[in-house]
Amino acid sequence: MKKGYQRITLDERIIIEKQLALGLNPSQIATLLSRHKTSVYRDIKRCKNSHYTAMEATLFSVGKSSDRKNGKSKMNQNKQLYDYVKDKLELYWSPSQIHMQLKKDYPADEAMRIAAETIYFYIYVHAKPELKAALIEQLRQKRKYRGNVRRGKDKRTTIADKISIEERPEEVKGRLIPGHWEGDLIMGKDRQSAIGTLNERTTRTVILVHLKARDAETVRKAFEKEFKSIPAQMKQSLTYDNGTEMAQHKLFTKNTKIAVYFAHPYSP
Repeated sequence: MKKGYQRITLDERIIIEKQLALGLNPSQIATLLSRHKTSVYRDIKRCKNSHYTAMEATLFSVGKSSDRKNGKSKMNQNKQLYDYVKDKLELYWSPSQIHMQLKKDYPADEAMRIAAETIYFYIYVHAKPELKAALIEQLRQKRKYRGNVRRGKDKRTTIADKISIEERPEEVKGRLIPGHWEGDLIMGKDRQSAIGTLNERTTRTVILVHLKARDAETVRKAFEKEFKSIPAQMKQSLTYDNGTEMAQHKLFTKNTKIAVYFAHPYSP
C-alpha cells in the first residue's frame, strides 16, 4: 500500500539548511533525506527573498496550512479577539499568558479562544509588515518585565560559577571584532523538542544546532561539536541566556577555550 505524503519536518529542514551551506544541490539533499527532489526544491523556494533557513521555511509552511484550513487568520476574522491580543502584547504579555487569560475573561465564548502558538504564527506569518516589526520587538522585551511564568520558581539560579555579561570585554559591545557568539534554545511544540542557536554578533551568521535532548550534557556536547568546525579566530566568547542547559559551562570552556558569559535574568 502506498504511503501517504509526509510533510517535510523541522529536523529535515535543519539538514537542508546545513547541506546548502556546504554546497550541496537540492537533488543531492533529496537523496540524503530519501525525499523526492521536487519536495526539497519547493521547500527551498519558500525562502525566495532571503537565504534559506529552517525556521523561516517552517513558519511559511504553517502559515500556508493555516490559510488552507481557515481561509485566513482567526485574529483577522475576529476584531474583538485581535484588539484583545494586541492590547496585551503592548503590555508585554506573552502569548501563553494571553491564552490563559482569555479563558478567564471569556469562559463561555468559544470565539474568544486562541492558542499561544497561533498568536506566534500570526505575528510571524499573518501580520502586516509594519505591525509585525512592532510585535516582534515586544516579544523580545517581554521577559524583562514578567519573568519566566512557565517554570514557577526560577530554576536558572542553579547554574554555578556564572560569569556575568558585565564582565565581557568592551570589544564585544561594539560588534567590531568577529568571533563573539550568542547562544539560546528554540523550543518546539509543548516543549518536547528544541534546537540550539548560535548567532555571531558581527557577521550575523546563524548556526542551528541539532539536539537529541536538552539536558546540560547533551547541549554542551552539541555546542562543542559545532564550534569544532569554526576557525580559531572566530571563537572568542559565547554569551548565553540563564537556562540550566548551559550548567556545564565550565567544562565547555575547558574543552573549547571559549569563555561563557550569562545575560542578566529575564533579559536574554
